[in-house]
Amino acid sequence: MQRCGGSPARRWTVALTATTAAFAVALPTATAEATGGPKGIGAKGAYLLDGSGGKLWEGKAADIKRQMASTTKVMTAVVVLETPGVDLNKPVTVKQSYRDYVARMGASTADLRVGDKLTVRQLLYGLMLPSGCDAAYALADTVGSGGSEKARTASFIGKMNAKAARLGLRGTHYDSFDGISAHGRNHTTPRDLAELARHALRNATFDAVTRSTSTRQKATNVNRTYTWYNTNQLLGAYPGVIGIKTGTGSAAGPCLVFAAKRGKRTVVGVLLNDANRYPDAWKMLDYAYRTRTPMKLRQLPSGAHED
Repeated sequence: MQRCGGSPARRWTVALTATTAAFAVALPTATAEATGGPKGIGAKGAYLLDGSGGKLWEGKAADIKRQMASTTKVMTAVVVLETPGVDLNKPVTVKQSYRDYVARMGASTADLRVGDKLTVRQLLYGLMLPSGCDAAYALADTVGSGGSEKARTASFIGKMNAKAARLGLRGTHYDSFDGISAHGRNHTTPRDLAELARHALRNATFDAVTRSTSTRQKATNVNRTYTWYNTNQLLGAYPGVIGIKTGTGSAAGPCLVFAAKRGKRTVVGVLLNDANRYPDAWKMLDYAYRTRTPMKLRQLPSGAHED
């Protein structure tokens, strides 16, 4: 089954039963980069960056281009949020074409219902928490320019590539707004993706969305409430984690962009094509913060989407 950089679509409406584990740890100094880096990281590509811009660990194949699955949606959100004059409260009507797209592609979905109106801000939650490709389509169709959906979504992808160029992400190229790559030209490098994530976290709305373990969003025109759970199982589990995005695809493998903040210090990490992404992210965070934290991931509710 084709993926939107994520698992096959499933619906979710059960209540959140996430457990959180809080651990007392000592805040490290900014020189946590011990020689050699964290041990046993199995990712094909990895990188670890201090939020201030300092390199914590050169990682593995930091500048090798790889497909990124739904971590693509970090840039989708950035383009929306940094579009001049964007109105986050603008209502967007869900079209049949958005649902047809996820059904045709077997893509991950926010299960948007035709005719419902949700704001751009609400669609960002649908994009980043359940990894909704329908939400990605709606945002691209809304923010892109042109006289047809095809023209507007192509325009939006063009904006994604233009933003990557302006940010100096020379190993990054997008051919989709959601992670489904028709021609295999949707790729990035661990270093680029870490830099993009660091940039994105400067936006207060992006930060608020990606640190949410769950959300309930009511359509503005009908009595329907959407309940979405964040697919990132580090949230609410590792002390200080504030996001950012999961992704899984047949070509990309399991991917994870993650960040944590303790005190005034933020750490950003990337794992591309890593079957053990959560244990490896845990090791990388422990390395960065010079601590050893017992691992207990937040469990998603039964029926919740996994990415």
